[in-house]
Amino acid sequence: MQTFKSFLIIGKRGDAFVKQIDSKQSGLTLIQVLVVVVVLGVIAAVLLAPRLLGQAGRALQTRAAEDIETLGIALDRYAKDNGDYPSTKQGLKALWEKPEEPPLPINWLVPYIQIPITEDPWGNPYIYIRPGVHDRYGYDLISFGSDGVEGGTGEAEDVVSWIRRDE
Repeated sequence: MQTFKSFLIIGKRGDAFVKQIDSKQSGLTLIQVLVVVVVLGVIAAVLLAPRLLGQAGRALQTRAAEDIETLGIALDRYAKDNGDYPSTKQGLKALWEKPEEPPLPINWLVPYIQIPITEDPWGNPYIYIRPGVHDRYGYDLISFGSDGVEGGTGEAEDVVSWIRRDE
């Protein structure tokens, strides 16, 4: 015995008619809908995840470059006020704490950076060298990237003060 449900349908021109639909075959079950949603989710994850993860890596590289730029500006202000950059031994700490060891700054005014930047986005310390190997009249400032070792490509690529990322 088949059961039918009747529906009143009003057409585009205002005419009405009754349509009978077999109730056992009308629509999808909840399980079918859930399977379709899961399949679409898996497809979306496979296609989008690599792109999103790649963006995260580039974002960390960009943040490291911005940190190095900010530290560079603070180091230049320090050198302008004190006649030279902090020594390697004094390090970046000289930007937010007045150095107590030689060479003592002659005119240390205020912290040259409000929030200390000590680590790169991957949790590794920034490397500060004065005088620099690449900039012997200035300094070298280095982040070794995600792997924390010199060299590398992609997210593991080094971010350095003597090469700008936009060049």
